[in-house]
Amino acid sequence: MRRPTQHTRRPAAPGWTHPYTGLPGIAVFYNDGGHGDGNQPPVPSPADLANRAPQTPATPPGPQPVIDKETGVAMTQDRFNRIMTRQYEKSRNAAYREMAESLGLTFDPETFDLEAFKATLKEGHEARQQVLTDEQRRTEELNKVQQAVQAEKAKAEQERAAIQAERRALAREQALTRLGALDQVDEQGNVTAPNLQDALAMLERDLRDTPDADATALTTAAEALKKRRPELFGAPTAPQTLPPAPSGGPAGGNAPRQPASTKDALQKAARKRAEAMGLRHDNAA
Repeated sequence: MRRPTQHTRRPAAPGWTHPYTGLPGIAVFYNDGGHGDGNQPPVPSPADLANRAPQTPATPPGPQPVIDKETGVAMTQDRFNRIMTRQYEKSRNAAYREMAESLGLTFDPETFDLEAFKATLKEGHEARQQVLTDEQRRTEELNKVQQAVQAEKAKAEQERAAIQAERRALAREQALTRLGALDQVDEQGNVTAPNLQDALAMLERDLRDTPDADATALTTAAEALKKRRPELFGAPTAPQTLPPAPSGGPAGGNAPRQPASTKDALQKAARKRAEAMGLRHDNAA
């Protein structure tokens, strides 16, 4: 028989055991963070903060006045305006003096009259414009005359070139006509064979390198053209002959018909062939 297990009564262990026990543990967990000597200043209450006097912010220093280096006096706005006005007057007088000297006038700041000076400038400008207008008018008239002369010269050159072209064409036509190049016309006056026109075109092509050829060169070229194309100068056209046929017959005709071979002719031809090959002799039986 087994002995029963003896159970002892023990307190139940919690899930987390406090590491500090006793008075030291209380001191650790309930420490307010203060000093134990009592020297910490008290915290002011809201009433104390409301009763305190407001603190005024410190006033920043203002801008320092500008000191004139020449006089050592502070530069005020009025002094600055007077200086700028004086400088403006000096610059304007310098400009007026330069303009007056360029026009050959004298300039005195004490007796200077701006309105009179403006009137003088206006009169000078109008005088220059008048002179310029006269020069422009004369220049335009001269240009018109030159353009008219150039137009007349160009027109004369064109007329001269046209006359020369007509003379060349007439000389070439006469040279070809003397050699017999004439257009053939039917009863109604219509050109049926423009021989002269074709000859002129060919002669123009032959003389394209020497358009201003003299009479001798023109005649030589026309004669060479007549030899090359005699049909244009009235020569009858040579009949065209076809080349002979390969068989020796007339061109365009049928080959001659070979006569039919007979038995004797075949034997004779075979005998001659055998004799030529040395297979048969005349004294053979």
